[in-house]
Amino acid sequence: MDAYGSEAAVKDNTPTPSGRLDPRLDPAANPALDPAEDTDEPAFDWMKPEPAAGAAEEEGAAGPAAPQPESRADRKAAEAAAADGAGSDHAEAGRDAATDRKTEFRQPSSVGSSSRGTHYSEPLPTSALQVRPPQEEVERRNAEREQAARAKPVLPRFLQVLLAVFYPIILLVLAVRAVTSPLFLWVEYHRPGFPGDGYGFNADDRMTYGSYAVDYLSNWSGPRYLGELVNRSGEKLFKDGEVSHMADVKLVFLSAFGAGALLILISIIAIIYLRRRTPGGVRRGLFAGSIVTLVLIIGLGTLAALGWQQFFTEFHRIFFAAGSWTFALEDTLIRLFPGQFWIDAGLVIAALVLITAVVTLILTWPTRRRRGLAPARKGRKGAGVEGDAEGSDMKDDTGADEAPRTGNIRPVNL
Repeated sequence: MDAYGSEAAVKDNTPTPSGRLDPRLDPAANPALDPAEDTDEPAFDWMKPEPAAGAAEEEGAAGPAAPQPESRADRKAAEAAAADGAGSDHAEAGRDAATDRKTEFRQPSSVGSSSRGTHYSEPLPTSALQVRPPQEEVERRNAEREQAARAKPVLPRFLQVLLAVFYPIILLVLAVRAVTSPLFLWVEYHRPGFPGDGYGFNADDRMTYGSYAVDYLSNWSGPRYLGELVNRSGEKLFKDGEVSHMADVKLVFLSAFGAGALLILISIIAIIYLRRRTPGGVRRGLFAGSIVTLVLIIGLGTLAALGWQQFFTEFHRIFFAAGSWTFALEDTLIRLFPGQFWIDAGLVIAALVLITAVVTLILTWPTRRRRGLAPARKGRKGAGVEGDAEGSDMKDDTGADEAPRTGNIRPVNL
């Protein structure tokens, strides 16, 4: 037979020529192998072309659609009758539609709905931040914030306490320094009623020798400053025991003066800090310090008044060794500084501290003006309104002053 004759000459095992597709694997020759035409398999729905919205509207406007073939073979024959260009465009549109459908499926909800309609969307990962916490949690957090806002810093309060504690010590040291001066010696030796010396010292001798002893307490000289002094007869003015005791007194005085200077420096730093950071902090610290000073000086003054000799003895036992501060009446220290001298010195120290504390208390008293509050106003007589201190002149929303109101309003006969 010729090449266009019967197919009997072609056997099943005849090899397929190169460049030709096996008829058994060709979807055009075997429609059953075309997955795009398998309407019974939902897995291949994404490969089917989806008609555009405009094309659907044109079909509706043109009229009823042509009847579609029912069987798979009839649909294949109808598609084969269409033009090759139209078929290829149709297939390309189908692939694009399938790609768009898969892209739509993977788009998040933040992109919004596409032109093809509603599609699947996933919740945003930040959607949980929009959930309001429970009311109890909100109230607890608000309470913590308010407590943190009302809490005062620790450092200003600590500096105020230091200022209150240091103030009486500073006043006491300054008062002692005022007493250990040549001016106080001169006033004591020349005041009426001061006991004289029964062993020959006059006021000039006392002033001269006493000035050496007072100067020794505040200078940096050694024990020779007093140990080499002689009187008019050429004898040593102070005995070795007296010089040793004065060396102990000098050590106590210099330690007290040094501690007082250090406390003054710390107090100045605290005052500068409180003035810049805490309004009213200096006033509160000094007010508390003045109260502490008054309590302390009143307590010590009461003890001294009840038993001066016992108070004087206990004071020396605290700072000096036993037996190192007792002397005979003819010794120079007793002749220069008799018992009346120490009583007067104690009274002057207490008076200076007391007066300074009272003045400080008055100057730092927490009045309304010092606390930054408006002064209270007294009520007008005959107004019949109580509590006028709160302010009787009221202002409306526009800022104009309203007329003062009275408590009793009498009707007027017209």
